[in-house]
Amino acid sequence: MKFGGNGLITLEDLKEEYIKLIEEELKVNSKVVFGEGNESADVILIGEAPGKTEEELGKPFVGASGKNLDEFLNILKMKREDIYITNVVKIRPFKINEKTGKKSNRTPNKKEIELSIDTLEKQIHIVNPKIIVTLGNIPLRAILRDDSAKIGNYHGKMIKCKDYYLFPLYHPASIIYNRSLKETYYNDVKELKDALTRI
Repeated sequence: MKFGGNGLITLEDLKEEYIKLIEEELKVNSKVVFGEGNESADVILIGEAPGKTEEELGKPFVGASGKNLDEFLNILKMKREDIYITNVVKIRPFKINEKTGKKSNRTPNKKEIELSIDTLEKQIHIVNPKIIVTLGNIPLRAILRDDSAKIGNYHGKMIKCKDYYLFPLYHPASIIYNRSLKETYYNDVKELKDALTRI
């Protein structure tokens, strides 16, 4: 437990605040996938939002993107328990197929992201990492507070921000859909491994 910006606050307190906020502002009663891992980790990983499997299991980065994350951690010689993992938006953004009535994942919208950024910043403050690894455009933009930031311009580079370093990566799921990114992604992860030895 650490002192947050509004007094003594735990991640569990913050989760309860977030649940109320989402229920009040978005009028949804979705399962919140808040975060997982070492609550005083040196490394925090931030994705965009949970998907179907994450929502079902209540854990971030499981399923297909979880397998890529495990490979990523393997390169870094780390385990899930060594880091803290979360998303910008902590509920599953979905759309409903009009023909089948089934839910499918979608990118979080502006309102969902804006409602979640303060909670994310408080999470970071409590965990107090040395380095933040963002996975994809949405967390990069949330951390930089810059809607025009593009992962293609920032990936694989260490950036000094406030009290921590930022290291943007492509989202592990992106290499499922775009195999040509695989080499870039793994080169960036190796660069991150080197960077971790320097901080």
